[in-house]
Amino acid sequence: MDIEKAIKQTNFRNAYQKAAINLLYTSSWLVGQQKDFFLKQGITNQQFNILRILRGQFPNKISGADIKTRMLDQNSDVSRLLDRLIIKKLIVKSQCPNDKRAADIIITESGLDLLKKIDAEVENLDRLLSNLTKEEATQLSMLLDKSRG
Repeated sequence: MDIEKAIKQTNFRNAYQKAAINLLYTSSWLVGQQKDFFLKQGITNQQFNILRILRGQFPNKISGADIKTRMLDQNSDVSRLLDRLIIKKLIVKSQCPNDKRAADIIITESGLDLLKKIDAEVENLDRLLSNLTKEEATQLSMLLDKSRG
C-alpha cells in the first residue's frame, strides 16, 4: 500500500519528508509484527536482541554496557531488560571480578534453547519483506546505510 493511502495524506513538503515518513511508518509496522511474533515466545523484541547478542558472545560473558552499545534500540533500559531475563532464567548475571561496579552477563542453556526454537520459526519474520526481491532488499539495505551517512 502506498504511504499516501496508508496515512491518508497526499501532500508532502518534498521527497525527503515523504521518504522519512514512509520509513517511520514502515519501521513501526515491522516492529509491531515482530512484537506479535516474540510475544508468542514469551519475550519482547528488545529481550530477543539481548539474547541474540549473548548467544554471539557465548561462552564468554559480556557487560551490560557492552550489550547496550550493540542493541538495535540504543534507548532501551538494559538494566530492566536484564532483570526480566534473569527472572525468566534465560540469563545469569554475576559481579565482574575486575570491576565491582560492573556485572558480567551470560546466556543460560534455557536461553539458548529458546533461541533454537525461535530460529526454527524466524523465517516468518523474514517473510515480512518478501514483497521485495533479494536485489531490492539488498538495495534497500544499502540505501538505509547511505541515509545514515
